[in-house]
Amino acid sequence: MPTKKPPTRSYRMNARADAAAATGERLLAAAWEHFGSRPFEEVRLQDIASDAGVTVQTLYLRIGNKDALLTEAYKWWGKREIAARDAAQVGDVPGAVGILFAHYEAHGLAILRMLSQEDRLPAVRHLMDAGRDYHRRWAEGTFEPFLHGLRGRRRERRLIGIIAATDVLVWKLLRVDMGVERTEAEQIVADMIRASDTGTVTPAP
Repeated sequence: MPTKKPPTRSYRMNARADAAAATGERLLAAAWEHFGSRPFEEVRLQDIASDAGVTVQTLYLRIGNKDALLTEAYKWWGKREIAARDAAQVGDVPGAVGILFAHYEAHGLAILRMLSQEDRLPAVRHLMDAGRDYHRRWAEGTFEPFLHGLRGRRRERRLIGIIAATDVLVWKLLRVDMGVERTEAEQIVADMIRASDTGTVTPAP
């Protein structure tokens, strides 16, 4: 009885697919590192390709131009951050704020750098608008108990207050500008979220 040959072709195809996926991960990780740490105009595709261990030609073939690379790198990074933020339990204010601050502590300065460029770079503006849309949905879903029963302008006003309290600029004000210790800064934001519609703050027990 003839011996069955091992499916070497399938193994090779899987190996190539795994290698291609790994290359894509390296490219996007390197791209986000560069775009998140310097102005768009100073980012060089040659540097990104070198960090990822590929040629610039490979970068162009896989992703395209600089704008396309920025978009793909932001999406790549965003998927990972969204997964972490979406793990927050609905109504768990300390837990949600802790997750949010972990995100800002790791990436807040990169987000602020991106925001500083959106007025002059349409590609960045588009990405920041998408980020704002996500943040609104996240705030509305995560803190739904604080919106329950409200309608119309009252609900919108309360939601806007929560969105503002959890914005990266509040993190910057507390942690970067004022040097507030992280635990205390998280408590301040949590108190802001718990604030009633009339502005009265209900401190945590």
